[in-house]
Amino acid sequence: MTNLETAIKNSETRFFKAVFPNTTNHYDTLFGGQTLHMMDEASFICATRFSRKKVVTVSSDRVDFNKPIPQGSIVELIANVTRVGKTSCTVTVEVFMEDMYNYNREKVVNGSFTFVAIGEDKQPIPIFNGED
Repeated sequence: MTNLETAIKNSETRFFKAVFPNTTNHYDTLFGGQTLHMMDEASFICATRFSRKKVVTVSSDRVDFNKPIPQGSIVELIANVTRVGKTSCTVTVEVFMEDMYNYNREKVVNGSFTFVAIGEDKQPIPIFNGED
């Protein structure tokens, strides 16, 4: 496995959240904006773990909300680097929903986020040099 492949593999980021009433809308489902916030956070952590550099979100691309996430659910976010450029990387995030009281689990949201590595002058720098 190359250094790049190892860095991608080791940067996979997973975390869980419970959907509480303070994060839901009037339909008792998770706010879309709250979902985007969690996805951006997971993808930021993944991109940072991959590059070990300061990164900023420069775009999000096609986020598909396939099913509403009701209050009382557990969500798992899984973020993976799926593309590496000279100064940027793309991270894909999948969101899975589980009911708290049974074993049903399904993918309900997915999307991708692009990050650019920046230096102290806030200008783009190489995101991965293979030596770190």
